[in-house]
Amino acid sequence: MGINSPSDIAANLQIGPTDAGMVRIYIEAEGGIDLPLDFDPEEAEEIAEELRAAAEAARAMADKPSGKPKNR
Repeated sequence: MGINSPSDIAANLQIGPTDAGMVRIYIEAEGGIDLPLDFDPEEAEEIAEELRAAAEAARAMADKPSGKPKNR
């Protein structure tokens, strides 16, 4: 499965600090999947920058005309 592959899997995402001074991204998905991912604050900031860049790129793609006629 790649970044552009659609999926019907539902998941919950939580992000927050841990007692140990780490930033945890916690993913809970169907089928009993619990995935805690811990990052030091610098890594978490890098991830945040990547998320912002991806959001900006996705927004630019959504704003670009596709050449397809719009349904009205």
